[in-house]
Amino acid sequence: MEFQNEIGLIQRKMAASIAGTSRRLEILNSLDLQSGQQVLDIGCGGGHLLEELAKAVGPNGKVYGLDTSEDQLKQAKERCNSHDNVFTLHGLANSINLNDDSCDAVVSVQTFEYIKNVDESIEEVIRVLKPESIFVNISILWDYYKFYGADENLNNVIQDTFKKHCFHQMLPMDLTGKLKKFGFKHIKHKPLPLFITNRDNNSPARYAADVMAQFAIQQGVSSDKVDEWQSQLSMAEEEGRFAYTNLPILTYGYIN
Repeated sequence: MEFQNEIGLIQRKMAASIAGTSRRLEILNSLDLQSGQQVLDIGCGGGHLLEELAKAVGPNGKVYGLDTSEDQLKQAKERCNSHDNVFTLHGLANSINLNDDSCDAVVSVQTFEYIKNVDESIEEVIRVLKPESIFVNISILWDYYKFYGADENLNNVIQDTFKKHCFHQMLPMDLTGKLKKFGFKHIKHKPLPLFITNRDNNSPARYAADVMAQFAIQQGVSSDKVDEWQSQLSMAEEEGRFAYTNLPILTYGYIN
C-alpha cells in the first residue's frame, strides 16, 4: 500500500491522534537521546516523529528522515521547517544515502512490515549504526487489528481484504530471531495495545477505518459494501457496542 495523496493525509491524521502521540513518547523513552547525536527515522511519513527527535538532539545534532513517498517528505519538510537539524532522504530502506557508522540510533514506525526483504533493510540499519547503538522498531501484529460492531460477514470481507496491504502480517513474531541473527543484543519488546470505543477526531479508529475502506475499494470491494460497513460501525458506536483493537509492538536492540 502506498501512502500518497488521500491515504497519506489519513496517515498523517492518525500520526497526530492520541495513539500517534503516545507511541512517540514510548520511542523517545527507549532512545534516551543526547544532545548532538545523529538519528535516522526510516519511513518518516509526514515528520511528526522527526520534529520530536530534532528537539531531543538539539541544534548540534542531526535527524534524517527517509521515505519512499515524495508527498510525505514534502509534508515532513513543511512540518520541520523551523528545525535546521532535520534532513530528508528519498529512497528505500535497503539503500540509505548515509555513511557507514554515522547514526547513534535508528528508529522505524510501521514501515518494516511493508518491506518485502526485511533482512536486507536490517543489514542496512547495521551499516549506518555506530557500534553499541540502538535500533527501535514498532510494527503491528495485524491479526489483532480489528473492528467490532458491523455484521460479522461484512466485517470479515473488509478485514480479510486488508490483509493484502502489507508483506508481513505478524512481523514482531519473527523480528527477535532476525535481529539476533545479525548480531543485535539485549533485545526487548513492549506491547502498546489499543482498545478504542469511539471515532472522534482524536481517535485512531476513525482514520484506521478510513484507510481500510479506501484499500478495500482499491482491491475491488464494491463501494456500496464499504459504505454499509462504515454505516454499521457508526450505528454500533451510537449504540455503545463499537470497538477497535490494535496491538503494536515496540522492539529494540543494540548492535555490537
